Amino acid sequence: MIKVENLYHSYTKDDKYAVNDVSFHIKSGEIFGFLGPSGAGKSTTQNILTGLLTLQQGKVQVGGYDLGKEDKKRFNEIGVSFEQSNVYSKLTAIENLRYYAKLFDVPTRNPEELIKMVGLDGTEKQKASEFSKGMKHRLTFARSLINNPKIWFLDEPTTGLDPTISAKIKKIIREENDKGVTCFLTTHNMYIADELCDRVAFIVDGKIAIIDSPKELKLKYGKKIIEVEYVDMNERVMKRLEPESEKDREVLKGIIDSKKILTMHSKEATLEEIFIEVTGRKLDSLRNEEWYENFWSSFKRIKNSFQRFLLLCWNIHNTDCALCAFIHGARENGEQYRRVLVLQYETRSVSDDIW
Repeated sequence: MIKVENLYHSYTKDDKYAVNDVSFHIKSGEIFGFLGPSGAGKSTTQNILTGLLTLQQGKVQVGGYDLGKEDKKRFNEIGVSFEQSNVYSKLTAIENLRYYAKLFDVPTRNPEELIKMVGLDGTEKQKASEFSKGMKHRLTFARSLINNPKIWFLDEPTTGLDPTISAKIKKIIREENDKGVTCFLTTHNMYIADELCDRVAFIVDGKIAIIDSPKELKLKYGKKIIEVEYVDMNERVMKRLEPESEKDREVLKGIIDSKKILTMHSKEATLEEIFIEVTGRKLDSLRNEEWYENFWSSFKRIKNSFQRFLLLCWNIHNTDCALCAFIHGARENGEQYRRVLVLQYETRSVSDDIW
């Protein structure tokens, strides 16, 4: 259903690759997880597969369509649920879905049914601008199903949702997959990947480290653990023991024979623990210097148009406006402010929401 061979992508059009020699195949009807920390290349890969980024180097086929050749018909067969909601705020929920449905040349689903499916029934005539972040996310998710996609791209589908709504979203994904829909899931949430995916790819620094099923990864890299909690000298003690170790088996036997057991259960390695073992990286680990370089190269690409907006903003506001003050200082003292930016990020002296 999806074939990717030797895919490269550089935002700076040089040898600094956000995606570096990536290859994988996804079978029809499979839920394929693309897993890694922020900045690993997940969204870049998905944006190429969905046509949001131009294919620079490599061979890519999506649903039988060669992305090296222009063919707009392929958009009739894919659905995309973005992590960042991009619905039209001045339109109501139902108007958003009806408008989007008109963009396709294939039969579309009933907007009312989709709104009800994601738990937004009763909000059909409410403007999207009045929605919470989670509601917008659900509307974006519903919109991605409007054209009955054969291939469904899901970027962090449960982000920002409460456990009840997350369970509903995961149930919908399973139901659509049972109908034969192929799913490409990008996430850093190993729990949802473990729960939903037939196979997963670990990607770090633009390169795929390994591809396999969660079960096989656990069998190959995971350690069987027994956690036992017991009372010793009137104090609670917790031990993690490996039953495959003869020494640990003897320790466990001694605890069972001589101590009061409070709890005891077996535990398998999590997908996140295996990710760390295979890649040597934590899911939230994006080196600050990498972040700085990615941010600044992105900023340079848009600075001309952005500066015009900020000049207008500067004239309307004053130096009490944090954004205006920062950009004004960056324009006047470029390199110095670039380093301040990194320092602020490293020390978290500004809100994470800004980044």
